[in-house]
Amino acid sequence: MRYAVGIGGNLGDVPATATRARALLAADGVQVEAEAPWITTAPVGGPPQPPFRNSAWIVATTLGPHSLLDALRRAESACGRVREVRWGPRTLDLDLLLAEDGTMVDSPVLALPHPRLHQRLFVLEPLVAIAPRWRHPTLGCTVADLAASLSLRPAPVRA
Repeated sequence: MRYAVGIGGNLGDVPATATRARALLAADGVQVEAEAPWITTAPVGGPPQPPFRNSAWIVATTLGPHSLLDALRRAESACGRVREVRWGPRTLDLDLLLAEDGTMVDSPVLALPHPRLHQRLFVLEPLVAIAPRWRHPTLGCTVADLAASLSLRPAPVRA
């Protein structure tokens, strides 16, 4: 099974931390097949904090969605992720975004596809580089279509 995983962080050398996580995931039977280019983005929500580095992976694994989520969380923890402040600064964030085959999950610990995937250009922009034709199972749009719709939306005006 193949999944899309969003990668982000804003503390330390995020690409190097992601490389470490990639090795940890390989030990759990999760192989990274493709990696998107890194982008730098402003934080969305949370306290004042540094900009984020974001990318995405396509991973292949025999793990089911919940077991994959557990492996991602273990890798985050091993790479120094501490969950103290919601949407706060972090060394590494690994989000399970989408299953290639459209698998959907709605459980107390996991929503697949990611519930805010279609609202986050900082996730879609890297993902479109490696999985532009993957489809959102409930919206019916491709990743490329979702990214295009957000990039065309005017920026909010703040008074």
